[in-house]
Amino acid sequence: MDYTMITVKLVTAFFGLWLMTKLLGKKEISQLTPFDFISSLMLSELVGNTIYDREVHFMMLIYALVLWMVLSLALEKIVQLLPWLSVPLSGRPDIIIRNGVIDVRAMKRNKLDMHQVGMLLREQSVFSVKDVAYAIFETNGNLSVMKMSSADSPNREELKLPVKPLGLPRILMDQGYIQRDELREIGHDEEWLLALLKEQGIMRFKDVLYAEWSETDGLYVQRK
Repeated sequence: MDYTMITVKLVTAFFGLWLMTKLLGKKEISQLTPFDFISSLMLSELVGNTIYDREVHFMMLIYALVLWMVLSLALEKIVQLLPWLSVPLSGRPDIIIRNGVIDVRAMKRNKLDMHQVGMLLREQSVFSVKDVAYAIFETNGNLSVMKMSSADSPNREELKLPVKPLGLPRILMDQGYIQRDELREIGHDEEWLLALLKEQGIMRFKDVLYAEWSETDGLYVQRK
């Protein structure tokens, strides 16, 4: 009897979830908002526990699936009828970099640090903040990047110029704190970094919001 009931529940859950997907619309994993993602996890947990729990009857599974679908559809309809609810419910995109300048408040609002932003930039084939015209942190956690026109220009091979050696930018300071591991890896110390900062009129480490170094372009600094 247990195997029969598990089979009936599993088949019901399978087609129930398929129907919910059709009604609610398809989304790629990368398009899910945090609420969508948590909702999917909760639904899978609910269905999984219901299938293998002997105390849960078949009609309880049907009820859970129908109620979840009704709540999800109702929420989508409410947002369509009242568009102003979209921002508080799903959030909105936030510009975190403008013309190579980091927006500290936007970073704090989205609970980001520069190492996270650096990773998201590298996923867009951008390795330096100064090459970014706009970076928009989307509601699904992705980063959309518009490069500076100088970074989008034809490459040196297309212009028949000698190939310029490339250097990987390293984050040396984040929110006034020195990244000592990065300094050691490039073979320098804090005195060397402070000397470079003084050349740009910055006398104290705590006055620096962000600093990155590359062998080809030197030190790029944004003050607090």
